[in-house]
Amino acid sequence: MKDYIEERAIQIANYIIENNATVRQTAKEFGISKSTVHKDVTERLAQINPSLAAEARKVLDVNKSERHIRGGLATREKYLHQHTC
Repeated sequence: MKDYIEERAIQIANYIIENNATVRQTAKEFGISKSTVHKDVTERLAQINPSLAAEARKVLDVNKSERHIRGGLATREKYLHQHTC
């Protein structure tokens, strides 16, 4: 079981890096919770492969810093779409 969790943590990190994915996108892709994704990347992966963990963390930090912008754009699209209907 421990091997599976370690392998999943590595797969999650690779997915995040390759796809510039958010925690939410990654959780949906792997069928796990957002908190599990976060724990795998920040805690488990840091012990297994610190350099991979740091790389994935950079992507997540950028996504986190941009999330308010994405949310605003999504809201704007929603209301523009409602207005045109």
